[in-house]
Amino acid sequence: RAPRAPKGPRVLREPPRRGEGSPRKLGRLLLVLILLLMAAAIAYAVIFMPKADQGQDNGAPAPTNSAAPPAASGEPEPSGSADGSDGPGSQQPQTSRSAAALAPGYTLRKDAEGFEVGVPKDWQRSPANADRQIRYGSDGFTLLVVPGRDTVKSGGSDPLDYQRDKEPELQPFRDSSWSSSSGLRRVDVGRQAMAEGQFTWQESGGREVFVRNLAMIVDGRYHVIQVIGPENDRDRVTEIYEQAIASYRVAG
Repeated sequence: RAPRAPKGPRVLREPPRRGEGSPRKLGRLLLVLILLLMAAAIAYAVIFMPKADQGQDNGAPAPTNSAAPPAASGEPEPSGSADGSDGPGSQQPQTSRSAAALAPGYTLRKDAEGFEVGVPKDWQRSPANADRQIRYGSDGFTLLVVPGRDTVKSGGSDPLDYQRDKEPELQPFRDSSWSSSSGLRRVDVGRQAMAEGQFTWQESGGREVFVRNLAMIVDGRYHVIQVIGPENDRDRVTEIYEQAIASYRVAG
């Protein structure tokens, strides 16, 4: 047999020193303690924290009891649908407001022709003419009211068609060589049918006017509210118109 190669010298291994694994164990212990403290805090909050009042609905604000009327928008608010069982005009205009809702400088006038309407305080009333037109006015502005002269039978059941083609108060618009219109629309509020529009035309004396017009059916008859003023003062015309339609009410 061949002789074996001599073995190298043995390397003596030092035994592990005590305490080398202690930092890792300490870190694990601290992590466990932190988790236990967090769990205890959550359990305390769930058990001992006061619960929300039983009367509250998931933090929703409590309802208020304010009885203040909504601000007059100047335009009727259309409803989702009209009740087809009754004809239009079976109710009083739903654009009516109490006198308290009128803007400063306006007053509620109870007219002998069977209606009430808000007008500027210093305006004068003219007696009804042969066409049953009642006028309030001052300083080049006029509020014209026609309380139920034309019937649905004669004027048709669509207030938009009546306003466009048949309403006598808009005949100057149809006859004028200088005229325009905008915002023509029908509005149904509940069972109240109405139409409104904005118009301009030139009067016989050459004055250019801006006109806001509302025609609505009440108890089978057309009621017209119209405000006329200088074409270059549209804001004032609109203000008077909004106060008028917000306060108009048929008596009885």
